[in-house]
Amino acid sequence: MVLLVFCTFPDADTAAAVTKTLVGEKLVACGTILPGVRSIYEWEGKMEDASEVLVLFKTAGPAYAKLEKRLLKLHPYDMPEIVALEAGAASKGYAAWVASAVNG
Repeated sequence: MVLLVFCTFPDADTAAAVTKTLVGEKLVACGTILPGVRSIYEWEGKMEDASEVLVLFKTAGPAYAKLEKRLLKLHPYDMPEIVALEAGAASKGYAAWVASAVNG
């Protein structure tokens, strides 16, 4: 099963460094970095309006618990956005590549 994991970062350099670590540790097959997102939210009673970078990680279902734990350790935010969705469909070849690239 392919999981898509969304996670925002404060800047592109941090996003790239974390993504390289996670790929190197075989917790994700790939991380696609999408710059220029804007997040508006309330945090600790204050309205925030922040420029961020979104990373869309692709991983295999069995690796998710390890990935979440590692992301929480590497991430600079106190409470990072980590949201996983199961891909409703994926090509057999791509799904096989993700599964082979990730250690669950």
